[in-house]
Amino acid sequence: MLSQDKRANFLVINTPTVDGFGNTSGMELVLQDRTNGELQNLGNISYGMMGALMQRPEVAVAFTTFDVTYPQFEVLVDEVKSAQLGVNVSDVLGVMQGYYGSIQASDFNRFGKYYRVLVQSTPEARQDKESLNGIFVKNNLGQMVPVNTLVSLKQVTGAEVVDRFNLFNSSNLTVMAAPGYSTGQAMAAVEEVSKQVLPPGYTYDYKGMSREEAGSSSQSVMIFGLCIVFVFFLLSAQYESYILPLAVLIAIPVGLSGVFVGITFADLSNNIYVQIALVMLIGLLAKNGILIVEFAIQRRRAGKSLIASAVEGAKARLRPILMTSLAFITGLLPLLFVVGPSAMGNHSIGYAAVSGMLFGTILGIFVVPVLFVVFQALHERINGRVVTDADWEY
Repeated sequence: MLSQDKRANFLVINTPTVDGFGNTSGMELVLQDRTNGELQNLGNISYGMMGALMQRPEVAVAFTTFDVTYPQFEVLVDEVKSAQLGVNVSDVLGVMQGYYGSIQASDFNRFGKYYRVLVQSTPEARQDKESLNGIFVKNNLGQMVPVNTLVSLKQVTGAEVVDRFNLFNSSNLTVMAAPGYSTGQAMAAVEEVSKQVLPPGYTYDYKGMSREEAGSSSQSVMIFGLCIVFVFFLLSAQYESYILPLAVLIAIPVGLSGVFVGITFADLSNNIYVQIALVMLIGLLAKNGILIVEFAIQRRRAGKSLIASAVEGAKARLRPILMTSLAFITGLLPLLFVVGPSAMGNHSIGYAAVSGMLFGTILGIFVVPVLFVVFQALHERINGRVVTDADWEY
């Protein structure tokens, strides 16, 4: 509907996943001019980088609100004439600030409240450049000098608002990842484009949610690695074997593959909420695998064959695994249909956890017994014999 209105260009964007982290759900960048050059140069470089990003398949939309073509008036003060008339230039600028901007003259307390006194002309008295004819400034002799005799206005174009990031002039740039691409891939595209487009003295940085994602991207691998290591050592202590825990750990990625199937189906990116769901699923899927392996070990110690132990262990824990997994999935189903400002975060957790648990439960029932047979046989071959219940009673 908005695209049919030819009076303006409309761009519909989503709100950020976490309130307070930026203004949009896309990546928010700032281009920094470390050379302290002209704003026109910063604007041209911003437009150039925006155009280069639009050529990348990882980027759906790139736009900036930094505009250096905003119509303005440049105030030119005749310093020589001001000196001849005994007027200080700072007084001229101060008077104009009071008329066209505002100056806090004083403050007072009354009725238990604090009030500010601001000096400013009425809107009707400052709506056009002819209003300069009615403004006067006092010289060093106490005489009132018309401001229009000292000031001239020049029509120019420039930036309406100049932002600074780390004390450098900067422009904002918002980048939306294309469907089918994650924000990590879009960030990699931004880095490649910046090396090609940005001249010496110009850099970029992230802000908002993108800054948090860029700073924590290197921590994700370490977190997932530590989760796997902790689970491995705990299982090794429980099974008294460094081989048998692999039957549980190798089955975990099979279930986690369902997470990426779910977020791809829902057209979601691999954000921080999906990663939280991944950490949670590592523990839940490992729990299902532990139950099957534990009961299979008990059957093996009772004298059953490897295949019979694996099958009976899976049968014994089939109902509890299905009950707990389906209850977990049912509890998360409302997250798939949430609407509102926090919908994207709820959808990310919901689709990732539901699809991951569904895949992990269905595939784990068949994969874990097979892995148990393989690694239990390897464990017994290394040890040279089977540990039975008689050994534990002794």
